[in-house]
Amino acid sequence: MFFKLLKDALKVKNVRKKILFTLFILFVFRIGTHITVPGVNAKSLEALSNVPFLNMLSLVSGNAMRNFSVFALGVSPYITASIIVQLLQMDILPKFVEWGRQGEVGRRKLNQATRYISVVLAFVQSIGIIASFNALSGAKLTSMPLDWKTYLIIGSILTTGSVIVSWLGELISDKGYGNGTSMIIFAGIISSLPGTFYEIYEDRFINIESSRLVESAIYVAILVVLILVVIYFTTFVQQAEYKIPIQYTKRAQGAPSSSYLPLKLNPAGVIPVIFAGSITAIPTSIIQFLASQNRSIGWLLNIQEYFDYSTVKGMVVYALLIILFTFFYTFVQVNPEKTAESLQKSAAYIHGVRPGNGTEKYLSTLLKRLAAIGSLFLSFIALLPILAQNLFGLSSNIAFLGTSLIIVIMTSIEGIKQLEGYLLKRKYVGFMEITD
Repeated sequence: MFFKLLKDALKVKNVRKKILFTLFILFVFRIGTHITVPGVNAKSLEALSNVPFLNMLSLVSGNAMRNFSVFALGVSPYITASIIVQLLQMDILPKFVEWGRQGEVGRRKLNQATRYISVVLAFVQSIGIIASFNALSGAKLTSMPLDWKTYLIIGSILTTGSVIVSWLGELISDKGYGNGTSMIIFAGIISSLPGTFYEIYEDRFINIESSRLVESAIYVAILVVLILVVIYFTTFVQQAEYKIPIQYTKRAQGAPSSSYLPLKLNPAGVIPVIFAGSITAIPTSIIQFLASQNRSIGWLLNIQEYFDYSTVKGMVVYALLIILFTFFYTFVQVNPEKTAESLQKSAAYIHGVRPGNGTEKYLSTLLKRLAAIGSLFLSFIALLPILAQNLFGLSSNIAFLGTSLIIVIMTSIEGIKQLEGYLLKRKYVGFMEITD
């Protein structure tokens, strides 16, 4: 079905141009992920392949962190800046609240503020990452002395790279296909999956004794079954909808007598998982930097346990962040006040619910329930592989497989829906042209 949909979409010139443009931007991004920052000792990075927070950074950066490339930060600072700007719009900073109500003009101002904040966050995060890599690797990170000039040069390169990646993401969102941020992360995950599966194969079939081949085959079979179950479960939950019956008054001319308002079972989508990964990466980077400057500060390392996914404390914090951001982003995606106002202006109402404040309260209660289900679902899928790694001593490549699958599946579903929307729009426009 997907290939038929893609085939039909490629026949449409406008859609074909969007897809090809997106593929070109992703190709440029993938080239940048293989350009290591000048002066960095690539061999010193091999010892960091199993560090949890760096693996999460690599995931959010589209797998660019592993090479310490010029695009190593990826869209992580931009995502964090977006969170900050959205938080400031919730009656925290009056100026941002005002911009949020100004339509397209306000949206441009908020986007500009997001870019400025992301630059500051990118530089701070880059300094922390440099210190983290240098402290954790057994050798010198750079061929140059690691003084303030080196920090400034490498930090500037990484910050510039992050700005370029954010710009590439915006180009995809504006002129290409899909959400730019999600597509960049999606491309990085897809490119890394073959290597991940090969490492599992190598670990289970090549570097073991022949007497354990049957055990390895069972392990791989169970892993494949679990992956298929996760794919099915994630797809089912993401496509599930709660339909609210909508009635129209007689004053609404041309409107149907009844309809429904669809709300996803997981309204927040994949964004909370990405948010949680980005947020936890920043304090870990700062802690590593401070610890590298003063190794006698033991309490910093104790704090770091709360951001280490391999520990119980870290998993709890990660799950709580996912839950928090799910509730937050659910109300960003579906604003009860604006939805109630829109229904009232359309002369529509929810059966058995008073228009205005009554509708707003009803939607708020319903969204809280849906967010609770969505947050538990996202937390379970994200933490399941990490728990399996800790309990059964599985490969570190398994730890973020759940998060990767969530991002890949949800981005794919949204992409398919967007293709269907393009084709539906084409048929509708064609029908209108014929009838004219």
